[in-house]
Amino acid sequence: MGVAGSNRRGGGAGPSPAAGSFRVTIPSDFASGRDVQERIMADVMRHGFGTDTAFAIRIALEEAMVNAIKHGNRLDPAKKVHVECKVTPRRAEITIEDEGPGFDRAAIPDPTHDDNLDKPSGRGILLIETYMDGVQWSRGGRKLKMVKDNAR
Repeated sequence: MGVAGSNRRGGGAGPSPAAGSFRVTIPSDFASGRDVQERIMADVMRHGFGTDTAFAIRIALEEAMVNAIKHGNRLDPAKKVHVECKVTPRRAEITIEDEGPGFDRAAIPDPTHDDNLDKPSGRGILLIETYMDGVQWSRGGRKLKMVKDNAR
């Protein structure tokens, strides 16, 4: 499934900073999530982000999309994921919001604690917060804003 229903702001096909801005609402399925990820990463590459910085964005973005679809919306086809992205040559700002019940960030166990090292999941939030320069949780854990500056 594509990124239908997107609202691209900025006009023209040229590489202006506004061309990297869009909002989209997708269904809670991984194929739609991957389509949005690829669109954001294309903007990141087009705006000249370095390899290491682009890698960090890709990892954090993938984790955030999976969390919204799987843990937030619990794969419920009636629920949507709302994504807003602004990529300029200096910075990438990505906001992802699900329609799930939310969560308390402080209540999430530390995956680096000895009791959690052997658990097969629970590292997504740590990766997001490690790889991005700024991370803000709001709306009861349903909304995530991530920021990454271009280190080039």
